[in-house]
Amino acid sequence: MRQVGSIREAMEEIQEQGACLFDMDGLIFDTERSFMEQLASVMGERGYRLTREIYCDTLGLSGEELMDRMRGYYGSEYPFREISRAARERLNRVAETVGLAIKPEISGILAYLQERGVPCGVASGSKTDMVRKYLEICKLDRCFQAIVGSDQVSCSKPAPDIFLLAAEKLHMLPECCVVLEDSENGIRAGKAAGCITVCVPDMKWPGEEVLRDIDYLVVR
Repeated sequence: MRQVGSIREAMEEIQEQGACLFDMDGLIFDTERSFMEQLASVMGERGYRLTREIYCDTLGLSGEELMDRMRGYYGSEYPFREISRAARERLNRVAETVGLAIKPEISGILAYLQERGVPCGVASGSKTDMVRKYLEICKLDRCFQAIVGSDQVSCSKPAPDIFLLAAEKLHMLPECCVVLEDSENGIRAGKAAGCITVCVPDMKWPGEEVLRDIDYLVVR
């Protein structure tokens, strides 16, 4: 693992990247904190208490894996789909009205990659239509030649499926792709796919067991 001070520094060292695959939540947009706030509010209205520790334990998960993890904390009767849908609707209203905060470096690194003709894709644990919507709201959709959401694959992160499909859509071998991720499960998925992994920590610093899967760790 190599520690670097910025995404740009990592990309400059990786001379032969064929494509770059971006996570969305917590990497492109500062939506992890926003969603946590909305989720905590919805859960509180229904008698559940969300902690930062529990939320961070679910980062990078989606679909059945996420539902199982949340029910492991709150019991088999936890109305996962109802609560998640309500929290997502509230975040969507925020996105449509006040907009979303783009994470530092993202606009600059996208311009850098475009200048060099490096194709880019998004591989997100969120559903495809929502990913497209958020990118369009912030006028970033034109920067990506492939968009893959969790609804396009049978197994979510930490399985490699989503990155394998994104690489395929860009007509690239996975080993020629760089994965930019903030979550541990995203890093695991990128490494399992055979990609070069760049970890840009957001809400949670990667644990010791994940460090071996990180090729470049951005430390600011």
